[in-house]
Amino acid sequence: MLTRAGRQGSPPQTAPSRGVSRLFTVLSLLLALPGWCAGADLEDVEELLRTGRYDGCARLAAEQLEAGAQGDRWYRLKIQAELARGKADAALISLGDGLDRYPASVALQWLGRAVYRANGRDADVKETLDTIEKLVANAPGRYDTPENRIVLGRFFLARGADSKKVLDQFYDVAVKEQPDLLDAYFATAELALAKQDYALAAETLRKAPKEAATEAQYHYLLARAYAAEDRAGFEKELDEALKINSSHVDSLLLRADHLIDSERYTDADKTLKQASAVNPGEPRLWAYRAVLAHLRNDPAGEATAHEAALKPWAANPEVDHLIGRKLSQKYRFAEGSARQRQALALDPDYLPAKVQLCEDLLRLGEETEGWLIANEVFAKDGYNVVAYNLVTLHDRLAGFRTLQADGFLLRMDPREADLYGERVLALLRRARKTLCAKYGVTVNEPVVVEIFPQKKEFAVRTFGLPGAEGFLGVCFGRVITANSPASQGEHPANWEAVLWHEFCHVVTLSKTHNKMPRWLSEGISVYEEEQQDPAWGSSLSPQYRQMLLGEDFTPLSRLSSAFLAPKSGLHIQFAYFESALAVEYLVQRFGTETLKALLDDLGTGEALNEALPKRTHLTLDQLDGEFARFARQRAESVAPEATWEEPDLPDDADSRAIETWLEKHPKSFPGLRRLGARLVAEEKWSRAKDVLEQVKRMYPEYVGAENAYVLLATVSKRLSDKAAEHAVLDDLATRDGSAGPAYLRLIELDEAAGDWEGVARNACRMLAVNPLTPIPHRALGRAAEHLNHREEALTAYRALALLDETDPADVHFRLAKMLAQSGKTGEARREVLKALEDAPRFREAHRLLLKLTEPEKPPPAGSR
Repeated sequence: MLTRAGRQGSPPQTAPSRGVSRLFTVLSLLLALPGWCAGADLEDVEELLRTGRYDGCARLAAEQLEAGAQGDRWYRLKIQAELARGKADAALISLGDGLDRYPASVALQWLGRAVYRANGRDADVKETLDTIEKLVANAPGRYDTPENRIVLGRFFLARGADSKKVLDQFYDVAVKEQPDLLDAYFATAELALAKQDYALAAETLRKAPKEAATEAQYHYLLARAYAAEDRAGFEKELDEALKINSSHVDSLLLRADHLIDSERYTDADKTLKQASAVNPGEPRLWAYRAVLAHLRNDPAGEATAHEAALKPWAANPEVDHLIGRKLSQKYRFAEGSARQRQALALDPDYLPAKVQLCEDLLRLGEETEGWLIANEVFAKDGYNVVAYNLVTLHDRLAGFRTLQADGFLLRMDPREADLYGERVLALLRRARKTLCAKYGVTVNEPVVVEIFPQKKEFAVRTFGLPGAEGFLGVCFGRVITANSPASQGEHPANWEAVLWHEFCHVVTLSKTHNKMPRWLSEGISVYEEEQQDPAWGSSLSPQYRQMLLGEDFTPLSRLSSAFLAPKSGLHIQFAYFESALAVEYLVQRFGTETLKALLDDLGTGEALNEALPKRTHLTLDQLDGEFARFARQRAESVAPEATWEEPDLPDDADSRAIETWLEKHPKSFPGLRRLGARLVAEEKWSRAKDVLEQVKRMYPEYVGAENAYVLLATVSKRLSDKAAEHAVLDDLATRDGSAGPAYLRLIELDEAAGDWEGVARNACRMLAVNPLTPIPHRALGRAAEHLNHREEALTAYRALALLDETDPADVHFRLAKMLAQSGKTGEARREVLKALEDAPRFREAHRLLLKLTEPEKPPPAGSR
């Protein structure tokens, strides 16, 4: 006898438990003992279905029915098992037998809908829905049970009933009457997922009874709820589902879906083969195979798979919807939207396809139709979260200002457009001129750029749902969305670097027709940031150094997986850094022309891992090896004299304790950095200066928390050494494109020294970080005045007039002077009157007004 302990020893001799008896039943079925059926009950058969032993379930149900078993549940179990194995013909026969005996069973009638679809019998689908409606209308009290309420809830949803009413009057009532009815929780979660309300789905499932955790369906639904926001939770739940039922096709297909996202196409193929072993005719399985064929540039294979997917039910809209959704997730929005139109041609009311088509069109810049569909979906289904969010956003966008110039259509909040809209357009022009020329690309269609002052608006426009933490901007091809500095708190990122990065995506996606792996797309954009301005690049931090040298390093040939399964926020940022490093390696080793040729290859549909060996004349293994050495050398070149021990001291350890620790670790960068910071805190300025100079020499690239530049600036300021303070802050400014406090202090120092070019330079640096504060506008206006840059001064003072309430009269007066010097007398007069309105005794303003109102003297007689 086999036991859990294996073949060693003997189990205790006790009476067999119910669980052991059931296990014996299951094992007997698996061993195909044909004559056995005595004593089997519904629980035994349900256990077989639950654990994926579908053939045994169908066989035992059939035997019980032949033996005279009563109840429609036996037929339903048999049909579910047959459908799970793709045996549509057998399920149709079983359905007929069941309806002959139990024609009034709405549960059996509802299951018939799936059976008829699997057999391509559309007319019967309609007839069975009509039958359910008649049955309920004729005897409504007969179906007033919790289980039937769930069936009828699903039926009414299929009929287009109000989702909230179904939830309130069917699902919630069923839960109240029978709190342990698992299907009630599953149905509610399915409804929430259909409305893309993932939080509600997860919350509902977490409230389910403990017994739900024994069902693969429970974990599958929870995995779907976690998929967008909690990758670790998604993986855990999917593993649990397949542990319970390794033949659970829904879970296998969800895993294949994730593997396709991760560009692990070979693994996806293997998973689809597992699903095919269970149900070879499953339409979604063939739809995923069509996706893989498309991504491999195999149109014949795609057509064959598509045909197979539609074979059971030719009017199935889910097939093209699924294919299109996956293509759109690969940024192939044109192909994706075409598939959604095919789905809607089969079923014009199929809302998932309409929602996806809406999002695709908005990402393609085809906004008129996109917003029209969003309103159409919302009118039909007011509970669809994405449709609601988009319609709400559309109303908000109506209040944005549109700036249009040189092939760009820029939408911004009106106040922000006044403050820095022209600077955005100027940056985009520079990016277009630089990057299009470098990569040999012509972008003919207008590029749409939308900048949002609220994160939730950016997230809805970009992803359809709130969230999207960590994203500063996104490019879909010729549509760019970005967060404005207003949405980023006290320390905003450099918006110029963000838009340069995103416009680089416009160029590379255009060159490849949106056919490029994420790592290469992101890697080129980050690489080009640093090529334009080294301060925009990502510095090699101690964490990145350790990750390059450790297990977090990803081979070049598998870099996309680093984006799609990150362990943390740090790991996703490292994926960007490593991808840029990989691009740098390719450019240094093989040249820019090879990189451009790779992009051309991708544009023809060739896979990157096939194009790389062809263009570099190295195998993927050789490329992985070379890149690993390149990355290691880069990591080891940083602070080569430093060691990396962390002080094992209390957080409040004083400088003496840190110095004692450093006696044994004299070159520890973490130790020396901590000592420098502690000495500054203790106001030991001279000693702090010596230590911090050592830290800066040891690791000049480090600009993270408590970096030597910021601390040395503090020391120099306290020692009244303005020259040293300016020098160290200027050094930091060339290394960190988001060092706002450093830029502000440099403006002060340059203005005090009368260095107006320095003031202008640092004011522009600050405006690239936060143009929503008055200081950089005021500084740039004054610097431009001194440098006789009249138009720049006018722009700065106009922005300042919107921001500065401390001395508005002075702002309007300066504007008036600039306008008068430009010969714009009318505008100058209006501005000087505004100055006098705020400060009636402003004498210089009175003089300027008199000058502006003096009549022009006629030319001398005889002059020409």
